[in-house]
Amino acid sequence: MNRSNPITGVPEPDLPPYLSSLNPEQLSAVRHEGKGLLILAGAGSGKTRVITTKIAYLVREKGIEPESILAVTFTNKAAREMRDRAAAIESECSRAVMRTFHSFGAWFLRRNSQAAGLDSNFTIYDDDDQTTLLHGAMPQNSRSECGRMVQAISRAKDLGLEPDSPDLSAAFSDPEMRRIYALYEERLRNTGNVDFGDLIRMPARLLREDEAVRRRTRQRFRVILVDEYQDSNIAQFELLRLLAGDGAYICVVGDDDQSIYRFRGAEVRNILSFPEIFPGTDIIKLERNYRSYQSILDVAGDVVSHNSGRLGKKLVAERTGGSKPKLALLEDQDSEVAYCVRVCKDHLKAGGRWSDIAILYRTNAQSLTFEKEFPRLGIPYRIVGASRFYDREEVKDALAYMAMLCNPRDEVAFKRIVNKPSRGVGETSVDILLGEAEASGSDLLSSAARAADTLKGKAKAGTRDFLALIQGLDGLLSSPNPDGESLGPFIERLVRSSGLIEYHRAQDEIAGTQKVANLEELVNAASLYPRSPEGLSDFLETIELDRSLSSEEVAADAVTLITMHNTKGLEFPLVIATGLEQGLFPRDDEEGEELEEQRRLFYVAITRAKDELYLTSCHWRRLHGRLYETMPSRFLGEIDGSRIETLKAKKSVGGYGSGAPFGQRPISARPAGTGVQDKEASAWRAGAAVYHDDYGAGVIIKVSPTPSSGPLVVVRFETGRQAQFFPKFTKKLEVQRS
Repeated sequence: MNRSNPITGVPEPDLPPYLSSLNPEQLSAVRHEGKGLLILAGAGSGKTRVITTKIAYLVREKGIEPESILAVTFTNKAAREMRDRAAAIESECSRAVMRTFHSFGAWFLRRNSQAAGLDSNFTIYDDDDQTTLLHGAMPQNSRSECGRMVQAISRAKDLGLEPDSPDLSAAFSDPEMRRIYALYEERLRNTGNVDFGDLIRMPARLLREDEAVRRRTRQRFRVILVDEYQDSNIAQFELLRLLAGDGAYICVVGDDDQSIYRFRGAEVRNILSFPEIFPGTDIIKLERNYRSYQSILDVAGDVVSHNSGRLGKKLVAERTGGSKPKLALLEDQDSEVAYCVRVCKDHLKAGGRWSDIAILYRTNAQSLTFEKEFPRLGIPYRIVGASRFYDREEVKDALAYMAMLCNPRDEVAFKRIVNKPSRGVGETSVDILLGEAEASGSDLLSSAARAADTLKGKAKAGTRDFLALIQGLDGLLSSPNPDGESLGPFIERLVRSSGLIEYHRAQDEIAGTQKVANLEELVNAASLYPRSPEGLSDFLETIELDRSLSSEEVAADAVTLITMHNTKGLEFPLVIATGLEQGLFPRDDEEGEELEEQRRLFYVAITRAKDELYLTSCHWRRLHGRLYETMPSRFLGEIDGSRIETLKAKKSVGGYGSGAPFGQRPISARPAGTGVQDKEASAWRAGAAVYHDDYGAGVIIKVSPTPSSGPLVVVRFETGRQAQFFPKFTKKLEVQRS
């Protein structure tokens, strides 16, 4: 049966099988030639199929030599898939150059090593090698400080900046950045090796400055294709521009609505400005979605349509049917976990599998409540893209400080923290301190106090500082606690006074990690325990039990816990996107381009769902060890309310009931089975009169249930003072019976 040309509508002969299954837009993109082409591929629209089919088409139907085709992407997995799928259609495609950007850069430099001033057998330095190199040039700085400087240098290279670039000072506030970058480059060039940033920067510089290399390279590559173009950074864009000669055919595939890696250097303007940089470019939009129901796509479209920095498209589902996404406005994160548990178990009862389900969150720290509760409730889970919460470096650092407070003989904890952050206490000094403890048979803190005088310079001062810190924390932990203060503020003081918060914040700023957020989540977890030696011991014991439960072999059939960033390219039958509160997602300080990227992140999260989508937002959220009243994310207010089924609220703020406008937050939408005892909750209720031995009479103004520590009550006393208590741990507070 003949098929009409998708552009002219004129019937044409039967297409080969590998083309006949394409939809009209996909076919048009595959057969496009001549001008530059931007394939704007929406989520679930089959973009990988298009680019691999296009490579095969060019070789099989158009007679393009495979060696003249360069196709680049961003991961080794994607590059292998591209090669395998193209070769499955046309075996000759295996001769084309299909690599990641960095792999291509290494390939290019080895073939042009002499012109680049390199030995063809150069080594590629990783982060650790780079740190060692810089530390050798700057021995007066600690290794961790050198590591942070190396991360900044790598960021500069991603931005296409040289040590003498005028824009370097504007991009980095450190006045020493230019000098350190130049020193690092000198040492690196002397080794004859390269780092990962050089794999993009040096080929670009060589193409820019060496006419012979530029001419030869452009003659070789007549067709250039780039997948996931929205993830390209400034340096990669410049390399692409220099590779593309006047006669080259250049085709990029990407989705401006899925550009979510700005913190890694990705620049969405690369795709938005592509038609301007390459005049005459055609744009073909792939808007047919083969993954999700229309009800899900409409919610995603509502949110991302509020972005001004986009080329614009509307996804249309090929699948029919589907139910409305559901929004649960919940009381707190304990309710959030309970709700997710209910959704998961209902899915299993309906014949589904654990592995159908993904629970999404913005930051790794948000996984903790799920990690704690799922093992107890028999729900198997796996964490994608991050280590388990209690195994993360920054969390283990803080736990080591706590362990020393509980057990001054803990050698492992002592070795981890005595010089972290750096206090000038090197390995030799640590060995002396440990040797004194072994010889005397006393605890590490006592023996270290005696041995400190035998050390010299920074080691002596650093050891004394460490001991003073531990002594001060121990004194605070053991001091009277008449207010019933929780352990949270104490842990917050620990991570600040120890220097851990600043140490890991510096890493966050350079590497785009979330270490500080994880420390804050640890403070949140501690807030459910009283501030006392016993409370700290109970907290650490609970953590060890959680670790032992979590360390069991995870079955293949397990719920996926994953950040929204890590879901890109994945899909799940059922998705629960959690933590949709203003201040968390998005943060209150995110405006302009940052806010638009967060909308794109939400769009990516939503479009991972194939069959069912659930959204959760909490009225109360523990942050920094304290409870905060929150409002629903502004993104929820950008969704047409008729597209979502909202969980019915029991009561609401300001008289708004079920179906209230977004922003008018229902206080309670708690599903059954949250573990809160009704009897206990009724005793501690808003409006009840209370009496505290130290503060006198007062009235409860707010009550927030928790899964294991009973209600958290906020009291306003007659003196005007306001305080919060866990009655379970506070014997001085009593309800006054009428």
